[in-house]
Amino acid sequence: MKIFVALTIVAAFALLAAPLPAFSQNGNTEMRNADLIVEANRSTGAYTMATVGRPADSLTAGVAAKVNGAWLRSFDYPRHEITDGFSQVAATVVKILTITNTGLAGEPDLIATIGLNDKGLFAHITVEVRNSTGKEIFVQAVRVLDARDGSFLNLNGPDAADRVLSDSFSEDRPDMLIHDLSDAENGMHRAVGSQLIYNGQSQQSLFVGALTADHWLTVLRLHLDPSKSKIAAYEVESTGTTELTKENSLSDSPPEDRIELSMPVAPGATLTSEPVMIALGSDYHAQLESYGATIRSLHSARVTAPTPIGWWSWTAYYFGLTEGAALTNADWLSAHLRDLGYKFFHIDEGYQFARGEYATPDAVMIPHGMQSLESKARALGLTPGIWTAPFEVSERSWVFANHKDWLVHNAGGQPIHTGFVSGHTDQLYALDATNLGAQDYLRQTYRTLTRDWGIRYIKLDFMEDSAVEGVRFRANTTALEALRIGLEVIRSAVGEDVLLDKDGSPMLTPVGIVDAGRISSDTGHTFDDTRDSATGIAARYFMNRNYFIADPDAFNVSNQTMAKKDRSLTDDEARASIALAAVSGGMFEIGDDLPTLGADPARLALVQNRDLINIARWGRASTPLDLMTYPPEQGRPSVFVLPEGPGRAVVTLFNWSDKPFTRDFAPKSGEDFASALRREFDLPKGSYEITDVLDPSQAIPFDPAHASLAQPPHSVLMLKFADRNQMLPAPKVEFYGPASARLGEPVLFHVRSDVGENAIKTGASTDANTTLAPALATSDGVPIVAFHWDFGDGTSAEGVATAHTYTHACKCSVTLTVDLIDGRSIRSVHAINASGSFDSRFQPSRNRRFSPDSQTHPD
Repeated sequence: MKIFVALTIVAAFALLAAPLPAFSQNGNTEMRNADLIVEANRSTGAYTMATVGRPADSLTAGVAAKVNGAWLRSFDYPRHEITDGFSQVAATVVKILTITNTGLAGEPDLIATIGLNDKGLFAHITVEVRNSTGKEIFVQAVRVLDARDGSFLNLNGPDAADRVLSDSFSEDRPDMLIHDLSDAENGMHRAVGSQLIYNGQSQQSLFVGALTADHWLTVLRLHLDPSKSKIAAYEVESTGTTELTKENSLSDSPPEDRIELSMPVAPGATLTSEPVMIALGSDYHAQLESYGATIRSLHSARVTAPTPIGWWSWTAYYFGLTEGAALTNADWLSAHLRDLGYKFFHIDEGYQFARGEYATPDAVMIPHGMQSLESKARALGLTPGIWTAPFEVSERSWVFANHKDWLVHNAGGQPIHTGFVSGHTDQLYALDATNLGAQDYLRQTYRTLTRDWGIRYIKLDFMEDSAVEGVRFRANTTALEALRIGLEVIRSAVGEDVLLDKDGSPMLTPVGIVDAGRISSDTGHTFDDTRDSATGIAARYFMNRNYFIADPDAFNVSNQTMAKKDRSLTDDEARASIALAAVSGGMFEIGDDLPTLGADPARLALVQNRDLINIARWGRASTPLDLMTYPPEQGRPSVFVLPEGPGRAVVTLFNWSDKPFTRDFAPKSGEDFASALRREFDLPKGSYEITDVLDPSQAIPFDPAHASLAQPPHSVLMLKFADRNQMLPAPKVEFYGPASARLGEPVLFHVRSDVGENAIKTGASTDANTTLAPALATSDGVPIVAFHWDFGDGTSAEGVATAHTYTHACKCSVTLTVDLIDGRSIRSVHAINASGSFDSRFQPSRNRRFSPDSQTHPD
């Protein structure tokens, strides 16, 4: 039997610390910080959250649980015990309210624990089901927020003025959209993981977001009354995946495959929801960004890798990629774009014999095998990458033919059907990652990809489709728990330095295991594809470098057309595609056949644009200023701002509509165009020069007579603002390296940067016996985008930290070149004396057997 254990969150709940005496013994109990007030009602067991200074802006709710198929609500219980206190962990003071709902005959207790930091925009809540019945019970869901009264939420404006941003089951199940309140399918706005409700009249917002997704899926449902103009109820619950998979991978599956999660709880045991953060306030950008930073800290997110920049095969060829076409693109990439930073060579689906058999290439498409192909790519100076769907198994695969016992089953012992590869071709099933044989299969597969084929980047796709509830080798394991177990097996197999990219997965579950993650729907060679992916990229901007490195999917800029497409992209549409990838701040991959792209100098110039490449290398997402306030004509956010240090910013303006669109500004008396735009986009005061990033020679289409900017349909403007009167200093960078080295022994060189949020941090450690001295220290300023090391012996490396081994005696000069986002470079030279000799004697006593399992850098 699997029992969930309450999560201790250092920055949220200090549940292991003994609370101090209660603040109040009678009546309602209250706690507060600088932003929020939380009150527990002793009569009903409800809790109320309100903003300090605006107590009318409030949320009131109870908690609930579905036990043995019936809902139990805190309001139904006759007794509501409230305790309060606080504790301190490190420098964080956490105030705690605990509401224990008891006394319902024959039913378990419901215990809500609410935490409030001394600083912060959020309250945090978990709910425990404590089995006090003396017999085993089964729990299907736990609600941390259960509000049935339509007056439970007040944002100081009419409900009809609300807009709702609902995150999805995965990045595109369904495609992410932002809706006006009345635009609700079946009278409900449903979200997974997080939801933002913004009132356009009062500019107040409510944000709710899950802190973990280790066991349960957090599903949020905002119900409307029949008129669709008012909110009727709200539910935020920890539950299984079946509600979502029934609409996706289980849509064509029989009823016996659609299994509702039901977790046993023994007498005296407890089962706990996933913890959830709740915020009320007037700055929804701050709410999203604070939430993202909390996720990064809580999960030790892997966010420090350089941005992957390169080419991928999917939108260039789909299932039609051949070995010859792949090598032609590898040659072209190496010859024309590698030195600009496009080094990733990413082969997508189509190379493998079947889903679930990724170490076996298709001999028709890849006749000489993937090991040979990837070896040639590496010889061209490229970084090999590949696609997999780790937990999908098709009926053509070796696993299905030989080990149906490794699959997730229904109660009748039959493998659960999870859709088809394409159309109704090649039935799919879900791999049971708790099965020991399946785990060995995963280890062998991913070690083959990395150790034999030399793969350094792996996309992990369709994990939401295989995250189905069912019978597993390890009993009472939820779909999300099994997903995380499988991901941990893969990470262990590939080591720490292979980049893993989450695709097709609940957004939160892989955090801390993967390095990158898809945030949008698929792109392609049409403007509709670009436009459809824009909302996800905008709405999930706060995830970049908080959850993982954002993966916005590939951009498409060539004149290439596919069989299913009816026309090529216009110049404006090509610019919109690459600009959208740039504002994501994440992965920067070309999705075109490269020789086709190279035949069009104007389109090739977009890919070679240094400003765009530097934005990608820096890896910061642009903030969507109009995320919840975009004009109806645009239908999605269209204004993005990226500060690039003192006196610099890039403003990106999309026209997503099919008609010309004019942005009107209102300059004040004596104010010029640049000053009006500066104020409009909330930039610091200054005397700005404005240029077009995508075409610096192009005049900005501003109409001074009407103080407006006109954009044609399907277009983008990327405006670079630079303060004429502000000389931008170089950032403070310290270059550390030893003064001497012994031949054959590695020495470490690394950089420390002290430019606040603009810094690129390094976690590199140094040998305790090595004396490091700073060789470069300049004043703070422009963000750094890359580091290049020349060791003075004909070799070089990239990154904030590197180890190098000298093989001959020399008095060498190590040169560090630091590239800045504004196009400048800083160079520093450090002297090192390499001396000594190699010990070439036969000494068997020093030999040690190599174990692949202990290898941290598989090659």
